[in-house]
This record gives sequence, C-alpha cells and structure tokens, in this order.
Amino acid sequence: MRDTPDILARILAAKKKRLSARRRSISDTRRMAEKKAASSPALDFHAVLSRPGLSVVAEIKKASPSAGTIRSKFEPAKIANAYAKAGADAISVLTEQDFFKGSPAHLRLAKRNAPDIPVLRKDFIYCETQVYESRIMGADSFLLICAMLTWKKLLRLLQVGRSLGMEPLVETHDLDEVKMALDSGARIVGINNRNLRTFEVDLRTSLDLAGKIPGGILKVSESGIKTPGDSRLLREAGFDAILVGETLMRNPIANFAETIKSLKT
Repeated sequence: MRDTPDILARILAAKKKRLSARRRSISDTRRMAEKKAASSPALDFHAVLSRPGLSVVAEIKKASPSAGTIRSKFEPAKIANAYAKAGADAISVLTEQDFFKGSPAHLRLAKRNAPDIPVLRKDFIYCETQVYESRIMGADSFLLICAMLTWKKLLRLLQVGRSLGMEPLVETHDLDEVKMALDSGARIVGINNRNLRTFEVDLRTSLDLAGKIPGGILKVSESGIKTPGDSRLLREAGFDAILVGETLMRNPIANFAETIKSLKT
C-alpha cells in the first residue's frame, strides 16, 4: 500500500478493526450482494451525472474530523427526502462511524426516502467485503480513494462494483492519483479539494487538475464548494458535477431548494 496520510491512516486503522470484528464470511456477503443486485438493480449514477448542465450530489454528513459536529439536529430521512424535492441529482451519505459519526443506517434511510435518485456510499473502502456491503445496504455507487489504495486494489474494487451494477466515484487529489484513476479505467473521476494530510481545502486543486482528465470521463469536484461563484468556476473548467456537503448541512431544510438551484445556475 502507498504511504497513507496521518488522518487517513487513523481512519483506515479504525475501519479495519471494525471489519475484522465481523463474523460473516466474504462468500456469504457476496451472495447477499448478488441477490440484492439481481432483485433490486442499482440506479445508474454515471448516467445521471452525464445529463446536460452541472449536477449536484448533495451530501448527508453529521460531522467531520476538521469541523466536528456539523448538524446537531441530524435527521437523515428528512434530509434525503428534502434533497430529492429540492432538485439534487444524487445523494452522498457518509457511513464512516468513528470520525464522521456516520452509519450504514443513514444510507438505508436515505435510500428509502429518496428512492428515485442514486445514492453514493461515501466511506473508506479498501476491500471487496465493503463493496458487497454497499450494495446490500442499498447504495447505487460508492467512493474509492486513490490515496489509500494501490493501483491493483483499485482495479479489483472497480471490477467488483461493476459486477454488481455500480459505477464508483474514484477520488483523486494530485496528478499522480489522476493518472492512477485513469489507468484503472475509472469512468467517474472526483477531485477532492481537501488535502487528507492536513484537511485544508483549496478549490484551486480542482481548477489545476481539470484539464488533466480527458473528455469522455465524468469530472466531479468535491469539498469546499460554498457559493454560486465557486460552482460557476468549476462548470467553466469542465466539471460535470459537484459534491456539496457542509454548505448544505449548515442550512435549514427549508433553504435546500434555493441553495441547490443557485449552485446549478
């Protein structure tokens, strides 16, 4: 595995500890996921982000290591339903438990209350079992972070996701990671404006790397998108979608529609 940032290393260690405590075998998990995929196919995350205009992936996130608790009155079901009504194209749900106060239950609630738009599982996924679990809990897509994976592992997790009808969002932060994502055959490449070593955010990361992703690959900018001016810059740089979390989570539900509309125009 590549050198892992300090914060990312702590998150990954906690994730591995949780996963090792589970007793279900990978073969059982795989069978359950394949059954779910056959009986309830995933929505096409790629197709949704391919629509004309700038798509908004609205995130459900209670807390983060840098910001602490973001939304004290946290109601995933109401938030998901409101996002769908407000015009979000897809929903991202943090399921990481130790650092982001997330839960698989939050994703299940989101999917149940916004069944007609794709739901992305945002977590620190490093093994096949987590991909299978993503489909079982109802995710239509999932996040893969280049900073914590080898190219070979990334390729394998892409393949597993596609076998279940899920096209993942492959996250990058620098040119080497963009090349890694492209070499793996990723069809949706995210650029995280947050440096996972320091958790500092700089929108220029997306602007600097946008031109390194060829046409035909969907481009998603993540983190630090706060104003219509930010989204306008990203749209002009060629991005197909933006993933917005904290900006929405700090707003009342009644303001979701206005905020999402302003980011799209």
